[in-house]
Amino acid sequence: MKSQATMICCLMLFLATDCSHDRTKIHTKDGAKLQQPEGKPKTERIQEKCHGPCIAPSNCSLPCAQHFRGEIGFTCHQNKWQKSTETCTSLSVGLLFKDLSSASRLSIAAPSIPLHILDFRAPEPVQSVAQGIRMNCPLDYACIVDVVKSSEATSGNIAFIVELLKNISKDLSDNVTREKMKSYSKVANHILDTATISNWAFIPDVNASSDLLQSVNLFARQLDIGNESENVVDELFIQTKAFPINHNTSEKSFRFSRNMNNTMEDIIGLIEIPRHELWKLPPNTSQAISIAFPTLGAVLKEAHLQNESLLRPVNGLVLSVIVPERLQQILLTFEKINKSRNAWAQCVGWHSRKRRWDENVCKTTLDTANKVKCRCNHTNVVMSFSILMSPKSIDNKILGYITCIGLSVSILSLILCLLIEATVWSQVVVTEISYMRHLCIVNIAVSLLAANVWFIVASNFNRKGLDHNWCVAMTFFSHFFYLSLFFWMLFKALLIIYGILVVFRRMLKSRMMAIGFVIGYGCPLIIAVTTVAVTVPEKGYMRRDACWLNWDNTKALLAFAIPALIIVAVNLLVVLVVAVNTQRPSIGSSKSQDVAIIMRISKNVAILTPLLGLTWGFGIAILIDGTSLIFHIIFALLNAFQGFFILLFGTIMDHKIRDALRMKMSSLKGPSRVAENASLSPTNGSKLMHR
Repeated sequence: MKSQATMICCLMLFLATDCSHDRTKIHTKDGAKLQQPEGKPKTERIQEKCHGPCIAPSNCSLPCAQHFRGEIGFTCHQNKWQKSTETCTSLSVGLLFKDLSSASRLSIAAPSIPLHILDFRAPEPVQSVAQGIRMNCPLDYACIVDVVKSSEATSGNIAFIVELLKNISKDLSDNVTREKMKSYSKVANHILDTATISNWAFIPDVNASSDLLQSVNLFARQLDIGNESENVVDELFIQTKAFPINHNTSEKSFRFSRNMNNTMEDIIGLIEIPRHELWKLPPNTSQAISIAFPTLGAVLKEAHLQNESLLRPVNGLVLSVIVPERLQQILLTFEKINKSRNAWAQCVGWHSRKRRWDENVCKTTLDTANKVKCRCNHTNVVMSFSILMSPKSIDNKILGYITCIGLSVSILSLILCLLIEATVWSQVVVTEISYMRHLCIVNIAVSLLAANVWFIVASNFNRKGLDHNWCVAMTFFSHFFYLSLFFWMLFKALLIIYGILVVFRRMLKSRMMAIGFVIGYGCPLIIAVTTVAVTVPEKGYMRRDACWLNWDNTKALLAFAIPALIIVAVNLLVVLVVAVNTQRPSIGSSKSQDVAIIMRISKNVAILTPLLGLTWGFGIAILIDGTSLIFHIIFALLNAFQGFFILLFGTIMDHKIRDALRMKMSSLKGPSRVAENASLSPTNGSKLMHR
């Protein structure tokens, strides 16, 4: 009986072992399909679109591929299905510990774990992973590293790993050793790989990136390095350094260097603790810890932004600093990732509660083409720092002064131009051609005056940071009146061509006026309204840093740039036609006659250049990245003073207007001179003498 019982027990053990082995092989087979080269997520397994009709703003969802749980969400955008969210995940608590202990052992050792985590087919709450780590690898947390590193970095898996790290920081951050920090950082490094950056955009939880940053900072805060300085972590996408400090310590600094974007040069970040700050420490030893994230800035999303398309790009390493509370001020040096001449930097700190960059905690002390130096205030809620990039805008004092002075002179000149036109209107609009010519000048002046006023209001509004809807309205009116300016310039050019080509047959004045107002105000209105209707629902109408048309996301600025440049090109052809049709020298003409003709051509070109907006052609140069500041200064000078040029060349240099002004002045002086002459006549004088 004993031997029979032994045989039965052995048979049961064999069956159990064999079943367990078969189940392990099944999981291993599945896992083999999921394992990919680290940091290289595959995308061909994901369906790209839904098959139903695409009618904005409809949504649809598709299930994930085999062995993945979750779904893929799509949104109809511009009559095409585009992926918006993804929750496909292959990771689970059961998968993390399947090779270390049986599911029954885990459930017995941790009875508080919900039973449904043992089923691979159902999603498991990641909060219960703490019990599995305590049971299997409490000293270094290394038991989860291999499974995480072998997983495909889908959006769902990234969100799972962020939640995993978040709960480790919350439940397992006591007595953090160097080994624990290394394992923790290896897990974080897997989802910070450059190959995974694009997948962060499809995570439904917009706070996932800020949760990761805060979790790493909280976990590193509990790190104990003793009395030795060391490089704790040296992964590709996360580095950690630490050293002991006290009030007798000399000035300390952390230096980080990491290659970015597969370039030959490393991007450098430097953290310095000033000596006067170290004096605040007590005699007993404290510690300073710093963490560098080369790629986190690309996925770190700010919360509560009114316009999602206006995210501020990070242009350097993200550096976290963990020091005693008494140390409040630190110095940081960032090397710029984008070294474009147009990429100006702003020092910022990440506010962990507001989940956004805070400009008020840092001050920029140096900004060169390659690096930026910052002085920042360190608090418990602001421990991470970086620099933000401001592309496509030149924040230069010279340009600011030119624009301010030029717009002021331009506005005064345009008001004076309109007053002069109103004064001499009846004397100068004798013929139909002269009537239409002055009508064009008046509407050009009105459009430019209104555009300049809206530009100034929008600039001051932007500094005050008031309501978003008001900024939309100001952008619309600025866009509309600048377009009106160009279209009235186009109509004036067409009038010039009409006057040159059509000599004997003239169009009725009423018809010409109707065409002028349709071109001058109708076309700009259609373009401006269409731009608003298309881009505002997508939150891509305006720039983030100004009440003006967006460029980085929706390219709404093209709704101004394309019409303006086309009109400038057409008007340039008109100027060439005028130059060619200017009276040519006859045979045997003298040099003085040649000089006179050249002067006449130069005068015509000088007059037509501001009136037809040819100075805006310099806008092509400033649209190119890396353009010299000289081109920006020339563009600002020519266009900020355009109102003055219109007054000078369109009004003052017109001899008919000058003659009309002289007649007006003479008529005003006439009565006063008659009265004066009458009072000083001999007859009146004799009468006065006889009195």
